[in-house]
This record gives sequence, C-alpha cells and structure tokens, in this order.
Amino acid sequence: MRQIINSTYVTLDGVIQNPQNWPSPGGFSDQGNQVQTKLLERCDAVLMGRHTYDLFAPVWSARSGDPLSERMNALPKYVVSATLTDPQWHNTTVIDHDPIETIRELKQQSGNDIVQYGFGALSHALMAAGLLDELRLWMHPIFVGTGTAGDLLYRPGSSGSFELIDSTSLDSGVVILSYRSPAA
Repeated sequence: MRQIINSTYVTLDGVIQNPQNWPSPGGFSDQGNQVQTKLLERCDAVLMGRHTYDLFAPVWSARSGDPLSERMNALPKYVVSATLTDPQWHNTTVIDHDPIETIRELKQQSGNDIVQYGFGALSHALMAAGLLDELRLWMHPIFVGTGTAGDLLYRPGSSGSFELIDSTSLDSGVVILSYRSPAA
C-alpha cells in the first residue's frame, strides 16, 4: 500500500504559515531542494488542501528548468476543496466530496508514495483517520513571534503518536525530523 508522507516547514514556536515570509528561509537552499527532489522522486502524487494549493500553484507552475520544479509540475496533484472548480495548475484533480474515503482509495491504488504539503485541516483529518504514515518536520531555527491559531502546527483536539525514524541537519541550520506513525 502507498504511504502518505507529509512534509511541512515549521518554526521553533510552531508557526507553519507563509514560510516564504520568514527571515532566513534555509529550507529553500540548494541542499534543501535536493532533499525535496529526492522525496518527490520517491512519490508519484502530490496531495494538498485548498490553502496550500493557492500558495503553490502560481509559484510552481511558473518555475521550470530544475529537477524539483520539473518533478513537481509533472506529478498528478490532488487538492481537497469544496470550492475549487477549475484548477489552472497542470495535472490537478479536485477532491470535492468525502475526502477521507477518496484519499483512502487513492492510497490503496498501486503506485509509489504520496507526498502531502501543508499541515492544516486536511492533515489533521488524515491523522485522525490513521492515513498519515510519515511526518517530516523541517524545523527552522527561528521564532516568528506572530500568528493566529490557524498559523500553528497545533490544533485543538488533535492527537497522534509518532516515532522518530530519521533526522537530517542542513547547513542552513534547518533540521528535518522524520517521524513514522506506529500503524504504518
């Protein structure tokens, strides 16, 4: 069965929103891009919620000429949204009803793993349904010091247990902590 691997940037104070606006975004280094490219090569689909799609689509669809951009743009993308009707990003499918069951079926199809970006309501729902197999937290060594409850990794009512399976330190000071769900 395919695995769902979440890859999320997070600060020391738990902020996950708008990493492009953080000071010194070390995860965007050449070394970080190599790690992300390796992950995308292991996967054959991308999963995201509407908010992440709205951030990713204009940026990635405008990029080309490097392995990370080429892979991201070529992969099938699945967006969970009740309001997105005409996705402009090439190779995008909208999951507009019963996302957990649809993703469960997607996960059971033959193929490689599925990477999921962002950590909002969709990630919490996947975790609650036992569908999130691996969590890669890109821990940025900064405190943003701002944000609302929706900007944080933590959400009330969420719980889950993971075991550390790997850690990678980047030259930028970012540490990638990879955790696996014990059920995976």
